[in-house]
Amino acid sequence: MRINDVRRLAAVAASGALALSLAACGSSTSNSTSAVSAGHNGDWAKAQSAADGGGMDALVAAAKKEGQLNVIALPRTWANYGELMDTFQKKYGITVNDANPDGSSGDEINALKSTKGQASAPDVVDVGNSYAVSGAKDGLYASYKVATWGDIPANIKDDGGLWWADLGGYMSIGCNAAAVGGTCPKTFKDLDNPAYKGKVALSGDPTSGNSPFNAVWAAALANGGSADSIQPGIDFFKKLNSEGIYNKTKATDATTQAGATPIVVNWDYLNLGLADKLKSAGVTWTVTVPSDGLIAAYYDQAVNANAPHPAAARLWQEFLYSQDADGGQNGWIKGFARPAELAAMLKNGKAVGADKLPAVDDKKPFTPSEDQTAKAKAAITSAWAAAVQ
Repeated sequence: MRINDVRRLAAVAASGALALSLAACGSSTSNSTSAVSAGHNGDWAKAQSAADGGGMDALVAAAKKEGQLNVIALPRTWANYGELMDTFQKKYGITVNDANPDGSSGDEINALKSTKGQASAPDVVDVGNSYAVSGAKDGLYASYKVATWGDIPANIKDDGGLWWADLGGYMSIGCNAAAVGGTCPKTFKDLDNPAYKGKVALSGDPTSGNSPFNAVWAAALANGGSADSIQPGIDFFKKLNSEGIYNKTKATDATTQAGATPIVVNWDYLNLGLADKLKSAGVTWTVTVPSDGLIAAYYDQAVNANAPHPAAARLWQEFLYSQDADGGQNGWIKGFARPAELAAMLKNGKAVGADKLPAVDDKKPFTPSEDQTAKAKAAITSAWAAAVQ
């Protein structure tokens, strides 16, 4: 589906959103804690909801007093996060510190562990689901449930509030037709073409990044793989590498605009956002959701159990899950992503601009279990470096 084909009606986008909700996350209920407590008025490090800490007014006051929010690995161009951080900062007068904006989910988990007890530690994380689940098992997160918890589908959140989905999308192929001879690939199998020598890139290392990890898994599905086997995807990129097609450069907006990475496999909302950015530079960036490797997934939010700014961390979550026009849910839609509460917002009429989301016929969503995901991560970790050396 090219970018010119994605301006559809919200009713059509809704079907894609519902399919996506089925294709998202597992649950770490065995390690969950109950979000019901006796109340922790004023102690935001223990509060498991805004009401539990004394209410929204008390939360805002406490967060303003802290004055700081530490986030990590949030590129400003990622699903409109730049605007969201600016809005939060202006609305509450709280300085947002974004560490390692180009970091991966693995970097976020490492930061939680290595900076424990430090003022610079991340207050919150936005990670791929496998990292959300593993972090919950390792006791890295605090239990918290936002006010709109009921609008987040049950299958994309931890029962005890240790993590919950934020935004999602489909794996896609972005391409600069002018840089590849005029014809862009529409499927994963199309990538195996001598015309694309040195042109096919990922957004990072699949052993530590959620997007490239899912890109390899999508390639696996396109080549006979399954939820039980990511190896065909590893073999596919090994073949592309041996043929000189795979470009090991980490694809960013800058490398793509410069022409160094003219074909990028990444989430659709990132490729669509890039298309808008490149348009002003005179570059036409087409975006296709390949039918032969259809993978949808959400990223997840979690609050650091040892957050140095516990009130600001929780206020940030309330902001991200607000369905107001300037709240996070509509902010993510503006960034071409599907927010976790989209289905509810389409019903209550609060979704703004949902017609911009790609309509995808996802009748058989890809739904790997936690064990299958762990197995795939282990396979990538042990085989990737040798495959593309």
